[in-house]
Amino acid sequence: MDKLIFVIGICLMIVACIAIVINRVKTRKLFDSLESMIHTAMNGEFSPEHFDEGRLSKLESELSDFLSASSISAQNVKDERDKIKSLISDISHQTKTPISNLILYSELLESADLTGDDKSNVEAIHSQAEKLRFLIDSLVKLSRLENGILSLETDNEDLNPLLQDVAMQLREKAEAKNLKLEIEDTDARALIDKKWTQEAIVNIVDNAIKYTDQGSITINTKDYEMFVCVDISDTGIGIPEEESAKVFQRFYRGSNVKSKEGVGIGLHLAREIISGEGGYIKLSSKLGEGTTFSVFLPKK
Repeated sequence: MDKLIFVIGICLMIVACIAIVINRVKTRKLFDSLESMIHTAMNGEFSPEHFDEGRLSKLESELSDFLSASSISAQNVKDERDKIKSLISDISHQTKTPISNLILYSELLESADLTGDDKSNVEAIHSQAEKLRFLIDSLVKLSRLENGILSLETDNEDLNPLLQDVAMQLREKAEAKNLKLEIEDTDARALIDKKWTQEAIVNIVDNAIKYTDQGSITINTKDYEMFVCVDISDTGIGIPEEESAKVFQRFYRGSNVKSKEGVGIGLHLAREIISGEGGYIKLSSKLGEGTTFSVFLPKK
């Protein structure tokens, strides 16, 4: 009797071991199947028919349905992005020639012997055409960044040549208003996309020139442990404290600059570029005394 009980016990243990092994094999097979689904979905190659024979549980089936829906959604997003990319390209291409022609003909008219209202009207046409060109260019750049059509490619760059290029681009505009544009040499380096960072800083310096009637614009650099700070300071009209948080909004224009040139897009674009690189912009200003924009660029 004892012997029979012992044999039954051994048999039960063997059956239990077999059951455990079978269960582990099934579990491993299930996890392998789920892992395969996730990997193919991450690679953008998921399709439900790959798993017709491997649906071992309700969980696997539901995951397959979820990944199918996600794959379709991802494809829809890609299709929409392609449409936006095509639209932006068309806008950029189709508007470039007529705007350039407007500017060209207005310049030709300005060189003619005009007087009185005719002369002022031509100057207004030229000014508005330049404004339109800047607006469209800025919106195209902004849309490309926001929709991921263009990506920022950062590298460890020397800032001095970049800042010197900025000064070279805008010195003539500053001198036309009898403003000094001063830049301090630096040996600092930062992890940036050189082209786009230059675009951002040009927008900020250009903004300073627009809203400064006398004095100077200075650019200097401070090298910290994790960031390089580029300070752009002017002696312009300043920004009211209650508006300092709004100046980076798209198309926002302060109450004290309504009569001056500008469209309210440059600072917004600058912030999008700098934040996309992992940096940020701070602003300090005193009304009637000037403004400093501090651009913090990440270091390698």
